[in-house]
Amino acid sequence: MRDKSLDRGIYILKSLAISFVFTLILVLVVSLLLTYTSLKESRIPLLNTIIMIISITIGSVYMAIKVEENGWLNGGIIGALYFLTLVLLNYLFVKPFVLDIYSISKFFIALVTGIIAGIIGINIK
Repeated sequence: MRDKSLDRGIYILKSLAISFVFTLILVLVVSLLLTYTSLKESRIPLLNTIIMIISITIGSVYMAIKVEENGWLNGGIIGALYFLTLVLLNYLFVKPFVLDIYSISKFFIALVTGIIAGIIGINIK
């Protein structure tokens, strides 16, 4: 039992790491697009949400494939932890956290994305 929970914890950390690596890559791509194309800065919130969805999907699918059970739960955990990690990093480096409708909606988008991606990951295997 202890080995299984330890493996699950390791897979959670790996999934979050994969998600954040993809986030960094996609943010770099978007910043290059903003610099060298006529893409407007008003699109940044939408692009951030798309990056979040793609990153959580990749991490949750990886988690579900590795753990092979409860894909919806493991995916939801990845989505929630991804969002909470972003909030913590934002609080530490940028500005204080404000609980508003935008933050709540981003949390539910992250949670639902993780749940759906976890279900997809279980069914891929």
